Parts: sequence; C-alpha cells; structure tokens
Amino acid sequence: MSGVANFINIGERTNITGSARFKKLIMEGDYATALDVARSQVENGAQIIDVNMDEGLLDSKQAMVTFLNLIASEPDISRVPVMLDSSKFEVIEAGLKCVQGRAVVNSISLKEGEAAFLEQARTIRRYGAAVVVMAFDENGQAETAQHKYEICRRCYDLLTQKADFQPWDIIFDPNIFAVATGIEDHNDYANAFFEAIKLIKADMPDTHISGGLSNVSFSFRGNNAVREAMHSAFLYHAIPLGMNMAIVNAGQITVYDDIPEELRERVEDVLFNRRDDATERLLEIADKYKGTGEASKKEDPKWREAPVEKRLEHALVHGITDFVVEDTEECRLRAEKPLHVIEGPLMDGMNVVGDLFGDGKMFLPQVVKSARVMKTAVAHLLPYMEEEKRLQGDTSAKGKVLMATVKGDVHDIGKNIVGVVLQCNNYDVVDMGVMVPTEDIIAKAREEKVDIIGLSGLITPSLDRMVEVAGEMTRQGLDLPLLIGGATTSKKHTALKIAPEYEHGVIHVDDASKAVGVVSKLLSKTAAPAYLAEIAEGQEKMRAGDDRTGDRPTAPLVQARANAFDGGWDSYSPPAPQTPGLTVIDDIDVAALRDYIDWTPFFSTWEMRGNFPAILDDPDRGETARELFDNAQAMLDRIETEGWFTPRGVVGLWPANSRGDDILVWTDETRGTLRARMPQLRQQRNKTRDTAQMCLADFIAPEGTPDWVGGFAVTTGPQVHDIADRLKAEGNDYDSIMVQALGDRLAEAFAEALHTRVRRSLWGYAPDEGLDNTALIREQYRGIRPAPGYPACPDHTEKRTLFDLLDAPAHTGLTLTDSFAMWPASAVSGLYFSHPEARYFGIGRIGPDQVSDYAARKGMEVAEVEAWLAPSLAYRPDKSQADRKIA
Repeated sequence: MSGVANFINIGERTNITGSARFKKLIMEGDYATALDVARSQVENGAQIIDVNMDEGLLDSKQAMVTFLNLIASEPDISRVPVMLDSSKFEVIEAGLKCVQGRAVVNSISLKEGEAAFLEQARTIRRYGAAVVVMAFDENGQAETAQHKYEICRRCYDLLTQKADFQPWDIIFDPNIFAVATGIEDHNDYANAFFEAIKLIKADMPDTHISGGLSNVSFSFRGNNAVREAMHSAFLYHAIPLGMNMAIVNAGQITVYDDIPEELRERVEDVLFNRRDDATERLLEIADKYKGTGEASKKEDPKWREAPVEKRLEHALVHGITDFVVEDTEECRLRAEKPLHVIEGPLMDGMNVVGDLFGDGKMFLPQVVKSARVMKTAVAHLLPYMEEEKRLQGDTSAKGKVLMATVKGDVHDIGKNIVGVVLQCNNYDVVDMGVMVPTEDIIAKAREEKVDIIGLSGLITPSLDRMVEVAGEMTRQGLDLPLLIGGATTSKKHTALKIAPEYEHGVIHVDDASKAVGVVSKLLSKTAAPAYLAEIAEGQEKMRAGDDRTGDRPTAPLVQARANAFDGGWDSYSPPAPQTPGLTVIDDIDVAALRDYIDWTPFFSTWEMRGNFPAILDDPDRGETARELFDNAQAMLDRIETEGWFTPRGVVGLWPANSRGDDILVWTDETRGTLRARMPQLRQQRNKTRDTAQMCLADFIAPEGTPDWVGGFAVTTGPQVHDIADRLKAEGNDYDSIMVQALGDRLAEAFAEALHTRVRRSLWGYAPDEGLDNTALIREQYRGIRPAPGYPACPDHTEKRTLFDLLDAPAHTGLTLTDSFAMWPASAVSGLYFSHPEARYFGIGRIGPDQVSDYAARKGMEVAEVEAWLAPSLAYRPDKSQADRKIA
C-alpha cells in the first residue's frame, strides 16, 4: 500500500453493522443479492470494501468465508482490496486464509495489552496484510489529540520493532466521534481528530490515517442533507492534514462547494468548535435542509383528513406525537373547558387503546408510546387549566394510586410500566420512586389522599419490607387496598405473610396488563366488596392448605453433608489464574457488549414473553416485537455513539479452599492467613443416594489442595438512572423504560463478556474457547458465576463480603442498600467457580438444623437468618421469632 497519493473511499455497505439491507440479505442467506451491494459500492467509487459479518445469530466465520469466496469469482468486485472487519479475531483469520490479493485487517488495538496486540499483529503480517490500528489502549478509547497520538506512537513502535511491519502497511484510526450531541464534553471531538492527524503525520509520515466517517454526524440520523454536509466538510479539512482514507458510503458524499453557505458555516462551527452555541445554531436550520436539502413541508398522511377527534384517536393508538399539539389546540378552541378535551376526545382515544390492549391487539410497548402522546396533549392543556384555577391534580381522574419500591430496593421498571398503564386509563399515579421508607409511604398516602397503595420489590428482603408496611398501615388505621407486585412476590407469599398483617385488602398483581382490572374493581362501590371478599377467601384457603404449618420433610444436615458432591480432588488439579488478585475493568464499551446481549429477557420486561429471535416472527406479536427491537437498536446506537453509559467492573481471583460448607479466601498463596470466610448453604431436600446434595463449597478443593475462587461486580453506570429520570420528567415514558431495560441488558451482557474474558485469559482455564452468543446464553462453557441472593446462594448478605473483597465501591461506584440491593440498579455481581463439573442448582427448602448451624457460622442471630432466608425455610418459625425485625 506504499505510494498511495489519492484519498481512498472504503465502502461501508457490506458491513452488517452499518447496513440494515446487507444484514437482512446475509441473515436470509441471499448472498447473490448481497454481492450486488458490494458491486454497487465499487461502481460508486469505493476503492476498498469493508466486509463485516459480526452478528450474534450468525456463524460469522462461515459467513465471512462464503462471501469472500463469492467475491473472488466476481472480477468487477475483486478488482478492489477487501478490508476484513470483525471484533472476533478468529473471523479475521478465517478471512485472511481465503481472501485473494492483499487484504487490510480492521482492526487491532492495545485494548487487551501488548502481548495480545503483538500476537494478532504477527498473524496479520504472516498473511501479508496491512492493518488498521485503533487509538485504544488498556484504559479505553483516546479522546484528546495528545492521547490519540501517544497510543498510535506506542503501537507504531511495537509494530515496526517487534512485528516486522513497514510504516506504509500501518493505518491509524484515531477515533472519529459524534459531535453536536448536546453533551459539552463532545464538542471538541472533531477538532481533536484533526489535531491528532497533524501530530501523527509529523512523527510517522509514512503511515496512513483512516476513520469511520459516519460517526461524526450520528446526531443527525434521518437528516441526510446535514449528514452529507458534515461528511464533506470533515473530509475537506481532514484530507489536507493527512487523512487519506475513510469508511464511508461512497455514493453519498456531496461536493463541498455545493453545500449551501449557511449550512456549511454552521457545520464548520460545529466541527471546529468555534462557538459555544454551535450545536444550537446547526439545530436551528437542520430541518430546513431535511430531505432534498431545501426547505420543504412534509405532506400530511391520509389520516390527517379525518375529523380532529379521529385524528387524536389515531395518534394515540399509533403513538404519533407529530401533530398532537395542534390537534389538541383545535379541540380546546371548540370545547367549553380545557378539561373537557381530556375527558372527551383524549380519553375516548385512550379507551380505544385500553380496549385493544385488553383484547391482546396492542402490546405494552405500543401502550407506553400512547402514553407519551397523551402526556404531550395534557402538557399543552395544563397552562389553560391553571388559568381557570384548576389544579393539575383536579382532572376528574378515576382514582389516585400511590406506588413505591420499598426501602432497600432499587428496581422499578415493572412499577413504572404499571404506572404508565394506569395513567393511560385515566388513573392519577403518585410515583415515589425507589428505596422508600415505610413511614414516607404512609405519610404520602395521607397527604395525597390516595385511594390505593401499590408496593414493588425485586429482591427477597423486600418481602419483609412489604410485611412491615402492611403492619404499619394497620397500626396507623389506614383502610386503603394494598397492591403487591415484583419479581420475588407471589400470591402465596402475599396470602401467608402480608395479608394477615392488614385486613382491608392485600392483592397480588403479577402483570401490568391486570393492574387496570384490579384497580377498577377496587374503586367500584358496587364491585369492590365482593371482589375483596373473593380475594380474602382465596387467601384463607391458601393459609389453611399451607403445608408449612408443620415441618416439611428435609434430610438431616449431617446426612446431607455426607451426600456432598465429590469434586474428584485426588485426580483433579485446579488451574491457577493467569492474573490473580484484582483487575479493574474499564475498557469495555457498549459496542463490545452488544454482541453479548440476551434479548429474550428484554422482551419479557415489556411483557412480551417468548424466545428471541422467534418472537420477531410470532403471528400475533411479531410486528410489535420487530418495532420494539428496532427501537432498541436505535437507542443502543445513540447510547454507543454518544457515550451515554460508562460501564465499569472489577474482577478478583483469590487463593481459596473449602472447609466443610464454608469457602475460605486466603490473603496470598502461602494460605496461612485467612482473608474472608464465605459460609454456604447446602441442599436438604431428600434425594436418592446417587444424587448429591449440593453446596457451592463442594466446587472448591478442601484445605491441602491449592484452589482459587473468583468474584466480580459490574455496572452499566449511574447514567442509566439519570437519563431515565430525565426522560420520564419530559413525559417520555417509552424511552425512559427503554433506557432502563437496555441498561439492565447491558449489565448482564457485561457480566457475560467479563466471564468470557476470565475463562479465556484472566483465569485462563479455557484459552481456546470459541462460543457464539447463543452458546453463551445456553451456558455451554466451563465454570459458573452464581450470584448472592439467587438459588444456589439465596443469602443476600453475602454480597457484603464479596463487595469488601472486591473493594467494589471504589472500583465501580457500586454500593449496597441496607437490604443489599446494588445501586446503580443496572448491575450484576457474583462468584466464579472453575471446576469442570460446577453447575447451577437451587438450595430449595432448608431445615432448622441448618439455619442454626448457618447462623453460628455467620455470627448472626437465628431469627435474623430466618428473616433473610424466609422463602427457603421448610418450617414456620415461632411467632416470637417471626416478629423480630432485621437489625
């Protein structure tokens, strides 16, 4: 590639992550049409084509090989070089083995350190390819010009001195980031790229400079005229500095001189960060150039010809906000009072939404979009209502519901969804947020004169908090119905533990779609008495039939321990970690996590239950699921490009042994000083002789055999809450819930990606593992990562020891509430076990002998342990113990 004088366009449309059409063709196996995409890129001026097959549901290696072999037989395509683009080096190497001519590899970096960098570089050199090097090191992506230069210089020295690369075979990508995002820290990103080019070319003149051009204009997705102007202006200024190639849609670059002067000036103000208000000034004129680049007004669709009431109904049903203010204003001018618009056409439209939702013809994501339309309309009417001295709360709502996540618990996606559904049905919702103390809930209920209280919680300690709230409601003489919801709640627990504390109705609601029906019955003077009597009767039957009135049969603890899992320690030698101690993880970005997302729980969050990707083709829900998935991808694009989240994690790998049912963590390899003791629980349910009664300590070698245990904590970052709260305050519940759902999914993806790194390198007991996302979701790997509070170790208090070992607050920003929930909520923590036969299991019911033994090992009171492990008890504690509160 030496002697390149002219600028090189790298075609981006044969990249699955950059072209929806190309992705669809490859996923459907239509390689013949996919070749046409490549051919079109070459015809439109691409001098290199970037080929990327990174998709979790695709055999990326096979797809890359198949496509490259087909290209080889097409002279009009194979006349240009191929850039092999993948985040998986095995895919790149497979491509290198079959590509004809000289290839370019995109990309390598110092993200995993110098050893991995040089190993990949030497492989690339062996195949005679050139290489793109990202300005990315062990600490993350470079943002300033100086940092970009320093990373590139370090890579240059390694490549030329240790990997036998010639300077002209090195292409630096100093990271083009989005500008005009509205975030002040992003304003100088384009400038930093320009300055980095100068530094790199001055010091390493024979190298090349490239970049992903479309990134710079990401804030203006959907406005091609502005994006093309930004691309052309960017290249106009970057090429003279030394940028000689870029990944770009070769058919969509406008001529610099053809950019209207007004637009060009404001684009360049943004690129060079010449004014504090540059972003605002470009936004002011952006719509003027949308479409053809000239001011134009989009024609109203056919539904705009209907009467205004029908237009509002259509907007509500389809979640369209574009015209709702003008339509609402038209109705207001006709109405005697602004309130009549809410009670009339708006509620008529929402009634249609409610009916469709109830009939299963609309799904939750659509309902939340409808709520956004409703809130926009109401926000327009509120000033007029206030002028008439009508308070915002006086909207003739059907009733008022207070909702809160109980003290110690931080999870509220489900609660937020229920709130939106209730608001859509004209109920007034008072949302107190998360970690709300009992006394605040009751005080707010009195202050707001609410009709119903709803409690939410995810972690098991929240169950006791709900009992506490019910008891305090009784003590203070309240007579409001109490709704119970959340992942760990159940009809049975509600009947057995909460309802006996309060006599005015305790109802378990397990689904947002049922909330409206429950609230409607409770607030109906005619229906409520019979409904409450029916609930009470059903709960009494549950209590009468509860088989915990006596002890459930469990094996004696001594017998269960005698039937422990055999780890084969006489013949098995546990692997030592490659990187013992603590490793802080701050080099994983959202782009790297997307491939690890398990999408099935995402759809469950929106109450669309079904396996991904099959749900996308479901005959009833497929259309909504596809729209939801597309919206999620669009938001992920923004999260990634605009840097919304800052994922951080920490891993610890420590010398360890087991002593009975305890895991002992040592301070060092001498194993002479104990650093921490982690007591574990053992299964006590009766089993056959050949089936072990499991305990996590069984997977760690007993004292005398060196072994190790790991721990981790990861978070997507505190920004998830901040952004969700801001969107909610703006009335955008749909995006608020979406950002929370994606924050949770990315945290789980982080945990999965980190476990992969642990297995492959940090612990290194599976260095050759090569599993796709489907295999990861199915846990087809060696080792497990159980979390405190979940079936194998149901005691949440063990997080305290784990967080102390990891120094998690300092390294990740994560903290624990008094109920041991993690904050921020988009977080995952757990332990690592490497034993080849380690597997997940549930402790199930435990007897009083183990409870007392466990309490002694932890230095806790028996009653306190019973409180934390209440769902696991195979017996009913004495009333005197059950009444004791958690310290």
